[in-house]
Amino acid sequence: MARSLLHGCVCWAAVTGSRMDALLLGAVGMMKRAALTPSSLRALHFDNRALRCLPVEPGDGRDEDAARSRQVPGACFSPVQPTPVQNPSVVALSRPALALLGLQLEDEEEAALYFSGNRLLPGSQPAAHCYCGHQFGSFAGQLGDGAAMYLGEVINPEGERWEIQLKGAGLTPYSRQADGRKVLRSSVREFLCSEAMFHLGIPSTRAASCVTSDSTVIRDIFYDGHPKKEKCTIVLRVAPTFLRFGSFEIFKPTDEFTGRHGPSVNRNDIRIQMLDYVISTFYPGIEETYAESKAERNAAFFREITRRTAGLVAEWQCVGFCHGVLNTDNMSIVGVTIDYGPFGFLDRYDPEHICNGSDNMGRYTYRKQPEICKWNLEKLAEALVPELPLDVSQKILEEEYDVEFQRHYLQKMRKKLGLVQLELEEDARLISDLLDTMNQTGSDFTNTFRVLSRFSGNAADIDGFLSIILEQCASVEELKVAFKPKMDPRQLTMMLMLAQSNPQLFALIGSKANISQELERIEKYEQLEKSSTEDIVNENKKHWEEWLEKYSARLLKEQENSGDGVTLLAQREKIMNSNNPAHILRNYIAQNAIDAAEKGDFSEVRRVLKMLENPYVEDESVYGISEVSSEEQPLEAAAACKLSIVSKIPYNSKPPLWASELCVT
Repeated sequence: MARSLLHGCVCWAAVTGSRMDALLLGAVGMMKRAALTPSSLRALHFDNRALRCLPVEPGDGRDEDAARSRQVPGACFSPVQPTPVQNPSVVALSRPALALLGLQLEDEEEAALYFSGNRLLPGSQPAAHCYCGHQFGSFAGQLGDGAAMYLGEVINPEGERWEIQLKGAGLTPYSRQADGRKVLRSSVREFLCSEAMFHLGIPSTRAASCVTSDSTVIRDIFYDGHPKKEKCTIVLRVAPTFLRFGSFEIFKPTDEFTGRHGPSVNRNDIRIQMLDYVISTFYPGIEETYAESKAERNAAFFREITRRTAGLVAEWQCVGFCHGVLNTDNMSIVGVTIDYGPFGFLDRYDPEHICNGSDNMGRYTYRKQPEICKWNLEKLAEALVPELPLDVSQKILEEEYDVEFQRHYLQKMRKKLGLVQLELEEDARLISDLLDTMNQTGSDFTNTFRVLSRFSGNAADIDGFLSIILEQCASVEELKVAFKPKMDPRQLTMMLMLAQSNPQLFALIGSKANISQELERIEKYEQLEKSSTEDIVNENKKHWEEWLEKYSARLLKEQENSGDGVTLLAQREKIMNSNNPAHILRNYIAQNAIDAAEKGDFSEVRRVLKMLENPYVEDESVYGISEVSSEEQPLEAAAACKLSIVSKIPYNSKPPLWASELCVT
């Protein structure tokens, strides 16, 4: 009876809806604790509040026209049905993510049926979400869930609400010219990175399962006219919600640059519904505090998402994570990392690193991520007008974003350097100098921070420690690969001539920044051609000696403040090792797992998942030695630029030379 009442209830506005949900969830929690069988998928309890609170297109998604590509005005969701696949099989399950739903699955055959979409979970209501987005700086109009499907919201035994979603389950109205499918290589990457980010302590959507099949689709991996068949694969994603900044852009009027507009333009009533739903469901404290004033409530909501976003990107910067596609439709409305496409973690530290091979203009480099996230917040602010006046949101953004980013970034970086006693103004410069040193010496981002915990802090020990830190610096061969010119000399000459003779035309096909970077690359490469290994080592030693002297002086201040050097050293090492991962999901590690999975061996995916679940623990049993396939097939981390070669290397060491040529698009 409680269940039927729950499914029959309507979404009450603002506080009333929030309180009603709380009462219902309390009743559901008691019921589920008594009746739920954690191992049974059929026992999941759904309470699909989003579909009650937000407008849904008519229908059940079963008719032939349901997945027809079209504009969808006046609705936030469209009912759809997953398209079955042949012989689904489990690649891997994330036990911690499944536990969020109250599940302890042992039956992989059952999991494959439900998590592929071949069989629907009782109580689920498949639907595709309508949203828009600014992609690479330009408004793209309607986008939506072209390959993802909302299944519903599960209430776990503790009364927590989790939205679950299938990614790659088939056509939706938002698939446009695509097929609504994802393939094994991209799905393995999303599955592993979702879980890796969570266990690193970074807010993220989760991935509970990865299921592949015998069904295939055609993909031109290299965009070179040589397509091939790849296996359809589905990921079960879990999050509080998958609503994003772009969800509010469906109301956008005609864009002056692209001429596109949102499908629900002039529907402020839906904007109000969405704000009420988002704030009452995911920001209940704000809803309760500002129950008497929606203007103040909306401002408080924008302030909170601004702070969350600033803190999130600060976490990315501190772990060396590059998102790759920071469009507004890939920014979560609750401040978690969402949509893992061409992501990448830094190997050699390079502030201008581009992890997305399709980002020709370098819009989403590692260095630019903070400013891009702020720009995306500006677009969210525009999408909230008139419910939140632009002058109010802009003031909040200017007052909160940079301050919160710097606060969070410095707080995290101090922990990474073991600065646990004092917070000094000079710390920002020490961190900046460290990154400059890492850039000049081509040091591995993750491993450099990790080995710094082994430095005693005494200036007298610098010489002895140099051999350890120098092992993380790039070799001459690595630097030559990194700085190899990307443009043909004739192409560069033509671009330079065009920049001088016709600046307007040049601005359409290139940028001064890209040309300047290419000239710097050529100069650096020519220097490397003339340098010996000994020259590079001596230069690196000089740079690190200078920084370690500064670091030693700063640590001395810590010791003077503490008075107990032995205890402080142990405390510093513990804090550093709990904030600097021993291993991350490097591209080549994901690629090794993909290569094995494409041959039907899922053990490497599962082994890597186990490693990523304990990123701060140096456990040799999960490192092992991995071998990359040497067969004549391309490396594919979504799309790759090089043939595989045999390489045996521990996953906690610097990556092999060939890894630097992996190219994800």
